Amino acid sequence: MLKAVILIGGPQKGTRFRPLSFEVPKPLFPVAGVPMLQHHIAACAKVPNLKEILLIGFYQPNEELTRFLLNAQQEFKISIRYLQEYAALGTGGGIYHFRDQIVSGSPEAFFVLNADVCSAFPLKEMLSFQKEHGEPNSFVILATTSNRKQSMNYGCIVENEETNEVLHYVEKPSTFVSDIVNCGIYLFTPDIFQHIGTVFQKNQQDMLFYPYDGEEPTNGWHRAEVIRLEQDIFTSLAGQGKLFVYKTLSFWSQIKSAGSAIYASRLYLNQYHISHPERLASDKAGGPKISGNVYIHPTATIDPTAMLGPNVSIGTGVTIGAGVRVRESIILHGATLQDHCCVLNSIVGWDSTIGKWARVEGTPSDPNPNDPFAKIDSETLFREGKLTPSITILGCNVTIPSEVIILNSIVLPHKDLNRSFKNQIIL
Repeated sequence: MLKAVILIGGPQKGTRFRPLSFEVPKPLFPVAGVPMLQHHIAACAKVPNLKEILLIGFYQPNEELTRFLLNAQQEFKISIRYLQEYAALGTGGGIYHFRDQIVSGSPEAFFVLNADVCSAFPLKEMLSFQKEHGEPNSFVILATTSNRKQSMNYGCIVENEETNEVLHYVEKPSTFVSDIVNCGIYLFTPDIFQHIGTVFQKNQQDMLFYPYDGEEPTNGWHRAEVIRLEQDIFTSLAGQGKLFVYKTLSFWSQIKSAGSAIYASRLYLNQYHISHPERLASDKAGGPKISGNVYIHPTATIDPTAMLGPNVSIGTGVTIGAGVRVRESIILHGATLQDHCCVLNSIVGWDSTIGKWARVEGTPSDPNPNDPFAKIDSETLFREGKLTPSITILGCNVTIPSEVIILNSIVLPHKDLNRSFKNQIIL
C-alpha cells in the first residue's frame, strides 16, 4: 500500500504570486484550466495501490479548500485529507509532525510532492527505479538537468553515475556544484522518520544550549520542529547508500511567480495532447479561431470572430467579444473582454473587465529557447528599485476602460483605471 503527501505551504508565502494569492490560496490557482493541486492529485491517483493523499500546510480551512477536496475525492475516487500545521514547520517538519497519520495503515512507501511545481510527475517510474536501486528502504529524489548558472538557484545533486546514489547534496550553493537539480518530488519509506527524528532531537539539544532570547522571529525558525528536508536531511544522507536520484527527461518547472504560472500552463496544455485531449479546443464552425493549445471552459461565451492562442486558458463564465485577440494568457472566472481588445502575456483576474480596443500586454519570462536545459527565472517583483518587466497581472474586479493601454503592470484588485500605464504597480 502507498500514500502521497502534498506540501501546500501557507499564506505567509507566495508573495511573488500577489495579487493573485489575495483571492485564492496559491495551490488552488487555476493552471491550464484546473487548480494547480489537481495536476498533482491526478498523477497520484494513477499510481496503482495508492490509497490516500494527504495535504499538509498551514492555510486555515475554508469553504473553497473544502469544496475542492470534496470534488477531488468524488472525481478521483481516492481518500484526500487536509492536515493543518500549527505553524510553518518546513518540508521535513510538516511530515514529521503528522508522521502517525502518514504511517497509519502501514504503507510500504509514500510520495512527497511540493505543490509549487509543475511536472509530468513520473511517479510510477520512480517506484520502479526504487525497486531496482539500493536497499528496499532507500529514498528517491526526482531530478532534472539545469544549465550551470541557473543550477545554483536549486538543490544541487552530485551522483554516482553507475549506481545513481546521491554522493553530495547542496541547497542553492554559492558556486557551481552540479547541473543535476532537485525537482521537489520524493519517494520515501517510513524509515525517513528515523532520520528526521535525529535532526529533531539535535534541534532540541541546540535550543537547550542556545536558549530562545524572547524576540519572536517572523519566520518561526527558532522552533525545534522546523526541519527542512533539503538542508537538514538530504545533506546528511548523501553518501550513505540510502539516497538515490532518478533523473527525468520530461517537463518540469517551478511555479513561484505569476509569470511562471503562464509558462506552467503552456507545459500542461501541451501535455493534454496525451493526458486530456478533450480539454483542448479546436476550430469549429461558428466558433472562435484557435491557434495552438487552448483550454476553454464550457460555460465561457466567445464570439466567433475572436482569435485565441497559443497557450490560452479561459475560465468559467468568461465573456469574450467580437474581434478580441488573446495570446499566452490566463483569463479567470467571470472576466469580460469587450470587442476588439487585445490581451498578450497577461493574467486577467476574476470578474475583471477590459474595455473595447484596450490593450493589456506583458513581457514573457520564458526560459532561453536556445538552451535545452534552461529553466524559468522566478524573478522578484523589483530589481534595483524598479519593477521587473514581466507579465501584466490584473487583480480581482479590475476595470480597464476602452482604448487604455496597460504594459508590464500589476493592478491590484478593485481598481477602475482611466489612463494608460507602463511598468507600474497600481495600488
